Amino acid sequence: MKIILMLVASLIISGPVLAAGQATTCDQQAPGYYRMMLGKLRVTAVSDGTVTVPLNTLLTNISPEKLRQAMTRDAMTPQAETSINAYVIDDGKKRILVDTGAGELFGHNGGHLLTNLAAAGYPAESIDVVLLTHIHADHSGGVSLAGKPAFPKAEVYVDKRDVEFWLDPSNVSRVEASQAHTFAESEHTLRPVISAGMLKTFLAPARLPGGIRAESTAGHTPGSVLYRVESEGQTLVLWGDIIHAKAVQMPDPEVAIHFDVNQKQAIATREKLLRQAADEGYWVAAAHIAFPGLGHVQHEGNAYRWVPGNYTTQVGH
Repeated sequence: MKIILMLVASLIISGPVLAAGQATTCDQQAPGYYRMMLGKLRVTAVSDGTVTVPLNTLLTNISPEKLRQAMTRDAMTPQAETSINAYVIDDGKKRILVDTGAGELFGHNGGHLLTNLAAAGYPAESIDVVLLTHIHADHSGGVSLAGKPAFPKAEVYVDKRDVEFWLDPSNVSRVEASQAHTFAESEHTLRPVISAGMLKTFLAPARLPGGIRAESTAGHTPGSVLYRVESEGQTLVLWGDIIHAKAVQMPDPEVAIHFDVNQKQAIATREKLLRQAADEGYWVAAAHIAFPGLGHVQHEGNAYRWVPGNYTTQVGH
């Protein structure tokens, strides 16, 4: 009896024995969401995960050595683990989700948005509206799941120019060969939403639900947009893929990426928006700057730098 009691006590103290390689909660990040207030709006950044991006093969207009030096300044390498961020705008009446992550397209590196939304108190069925900054795997891939709309009550808004481009396979000759897969991915993920009658298109500039304004940021894709959100004199701009590599493109906006459909136009758009963000000082929500991707752009000589938002626990109405 004494031996049995000793064994029971040992199990209580040490916990269950795990198989080799089995993950515990200690091996996982905390639920991926972060809140801030913008006037009367509650803004919640939600992580879809991270993916390692080979910047050495994807970025253009930069030498390998300059790339290495720029990444080193941020204690990173050209094989950069990159955040996939989405955002919920909650005014107490409508819950508006901006971008949907990669869904099933990136394997375990993405597709965590639904889990993290639920942890943040926003289960998929509670989302009223989805706004897509553009059609690309890591922004629109999560709009459907297993052949059905992932957000069953939400209308999905996207600029008409992206729908016309990516859902027409005859445009494949207008992109680099390495990006041709986007046409099939777009068909696969958007068709369930279209079939359900839930896809709504617009032409930026446009005013959308919640008073959110869409403005064209064409270049990365033909229908890329930013979303401008305002409340009580404060402004947040959710800018999609203006920046892919902060350590490189903030100091040198002329660095482009092979994902851009029109690199020259994408560079001009980036330069314009970085200058505007630095001049006006508004909040920025960036899809691929380290989670939660909320911060400001500041001038630094003839270039720019990113200033992440200060951590806050003051998120009550």
